[in-house]
Amino acid sequence: MQFRNFFKLFPALIFIFLFIYGTRTLYAEDTMENTIQFQADDGVTITADLYMSHDKDAPFIVLFHQAGSSRGEYNEIAPRLNKLGFNAMAIDQRSGSSSNGKSNETNSSARNLGKNTKYMDAAEDLTAAFNYAKNNYAESKILVWGSSYSASLVLLLSGRNQINPDGILSFSPGEYLGFRNKVASAVKSINVPVFITSAKNEKNSWWKIFGSIPSKNKTYFIPESKNGRHGSSTLFSTEEASGDYWAAVEKFLKQFN
Repeated sequence: MQFRNFFKLFPALIFIFLFIYGTRTLYAEDTMENTIQFQADDGVTITADLYMSHDKDAPFIVLFHQAGSSRGEYNEIAPRLNKLGFNAMAIDQRSGSSSNGKSNETNSSARNLGKNTKYMDAAEDLTAAFNYAKNNYAESKILVWGSSYSASLVLLLSGRNQINPDGILSFSPGEYLGFRNKVASAVKSINVPVFITSAKNEKNSWWKIFGSIPSKNKTYFIPESKNGRHGSSTLFSTEEASGDYWAAVEKFLKQFN
């Protein structure tokens, strides 16, 4: 009798199993990055992790790492941006090394081609990544997000109209790019929303830059009691002040959803 009841229920059990498994599989796909490659104008191959959890009409963020780092800097950050309603792409820039177990493959490509790999040389990669994302994945608003030296580059390139984002997030910018590339001078033409943040003890490095931005929609965040950390790594869950930083980031991003 019990066996007969079991066999009667068997099709329903199979349906429930497939439903649960399928749901979990879809969720896994939503949070899994896809590694892609494309070319900079000078022939360097750029490697990137693409986080497409939404349709192409969702807002899109292009993520750039700090010095000595790689796209692995965003292993934890990009999936959280997906959950906030954003698609994202984290790239390796030619100026960098590794982060969170991911080697910088763009740096390897640049070196193999005999290209320079200093901070300003990475401007080629930022411009190419922005254009590639805009032409292939971002049918709505597109934002740029920089960390340390790339935080300065996103401001510099936006101010010079080499890229035209709808919003800018800059983590620990400063005058890292040399006398001929003063960020505080370049940003005087930026009129899109801008968010700047850093560790508490780094504020003097970018305060003049922030004051030079004419945008009426600009904001900054510094934690009151905790110091924070340099660059986007201040958002890592292992950091004491990460919750405070995430709250400020999410508040800024809400205007783009």
